[in-house]
Order: sequence, then structure tokens, then C-alpha cells
Amino acid sequence: MIDKTDAIIELALQEDIGHQDVTTRILIDNNETGSSHIRAKEDFLLAGIEVFSRVFYRLKKEIKITSFFDNGEEIKEGDIIAELTGPLWALLAGERTALNFLQRLAGIATYTRQVVKKIERYPVRILDTRKTTPGWRILEKEAVRIGGGYNHRWGLYDGILIKDNHIKAAGGIAKAIEKARLKAPLLSKIEVETTSFEEVEAALKAKADIIMLDNMSLEHIKRAVERIGKKVPVEASGGITLKTVEAIAKTGIDFISMGELTTVSRAVDITMELEN
Repeated sequence: MIDKTDAIIELALQEDIGHQDVTTRILIDNNETGSSHIRAKEDFLLAGIEVFSRVFYRLKKEIKITSFFDNGEEIKEGDIIAELTGPLWALLAGERTALNFLQRLAGIATYTRQVVKKIERYPVRILDTRKTTPGWRILEKEAVRIGGGYNHRWGLYDGILIKDNHIKAAGGIAKAIEKARLKAPLLSKIEVETTSFEEVEAALKAKADIIMLDNMSLEHIKRAVERIGKKVPVEASGGITLKTVEAIAKTGIDFISMGELTTVSRAVDITMELEN
């Protein structure tokens, strides 16, 4: 059975190769073998090395891959990350797809690590969001963990988060929480998004399990954290960046969720080179 990662890889290979790699098939015989290595062209935190390898294994199981680093290790410019040996056509056909995975996931892990280091003096956790590349969520959320962040809910199916439109549809925060309590599984926590101090008060009164402060100013976050005290965990969200995250961490917040972990992080620079 194909697992989620293999299904993502299969789709990516089909997207890039289609029915054949025309150039490689013209130039390279099926029985030719070769070797290559992947080299870092900048410093970064490694993530996605196993996905990189699985791309080539999907093309040809006989390919031998030797990795010199593990996920979560610091890579320096010029480092040889891995060596590959096997059918030359497969090395060439899989190069771009494999590098796309590796560069993107390492970029997410690297940016997440930068954010985590910014707030490491404070008792706060950095969370990701559902703002992921469609189809890649399982990979990108793993990259966040490698970078030292934590996963928020994986999808709409594994956590109750009452947002602004839910509140409008339900007729207010109190009614929304009441309806959730009646139908939610016994051990489920109910998180409520708030955008004003009045909504924070309403969420407290209705006994929300977690209160999210969405797109609030720094002063409003400080005020809300003081008001909530330690009654329930508090999460800050909305437009938080590498520049602003430390100031928010200083407020005493418990969690900071950042869409930037997966939307702003850039792919790092890695190259694959054939050996003579």
C-alpha cells in the first residue's frame, strides 16, 4: 500500500516526468551507471533527506544512497550531504523532483529554527498553522518539528477551533461554546478565536479551554494575558513575523502560531553534481 509520502512523491514524479524523460532517454542507455553527490551552496538546517532518497527509490530500487547527515543537523556551505550511485537515467530523471523536496523542507526547518532561537529565553511554544502547500502538509509539518516548532491541529478533523465566522454563524461566543460542549467528544478541548478584549471576556465567561488572541496589538495582547492570568492557555496569532515574535513572547503568552513558518520560508540552495 502506498503511504501518504509515497503518494505525494508519485504525484510529483508524474508531474515532472510524465510518460518519460525525453532528453535522458535519448542520451543515456538503460544499462549505464553513474554516481553523483548533493552539495550545499549555503548554510541551513537539514530536513527532508529521507523524502529525497525515496524519490530515487521510487524510480529504481537499485540506487544506492549514502547520507552523511541526518535531519536536524546543521549544514555548512560546501558540505557534501549525500552520495548516490546507480542507473544514470534514474539519477538524472529524479534530480529536480528530489531537490525540490529537499530544498523546500530544509528551508522550512531553517526558518523555524531562526524563530525558535529568537524566543528560546521565554516559556512559549511556536506553532505552525494549516497554511501549507496543498498536498504537502504531512511533510511541511514534519519540517517544522525538525526546526524546533510544534504542530497545531493537522486539519479540520482533529481539533475544535471556533473562529470568527463560526461565532457569527452560531450567534455569539457563548452559544458557539455551548453547542460545541454538547456535541464534542468528552476529552476534546475547545479553542476560541478572539479579536477584542470584550470577546476575551466572553470566552472566559463561557469557559473556553484555550483562548486565541487574533491580530491584536502588542498592548492588547499584554492586557488580555494579564486578564486571563493562568486560567487557560493563551495563543497569539495573526501576522506575526520574525521581527515581532520576541516582543509577543515577552507578554507571557503560552503559544504563538505563525503561518510564516510555511508561507514565507524560502527554499535553500542545494545542487546535485554528477561525478566524472
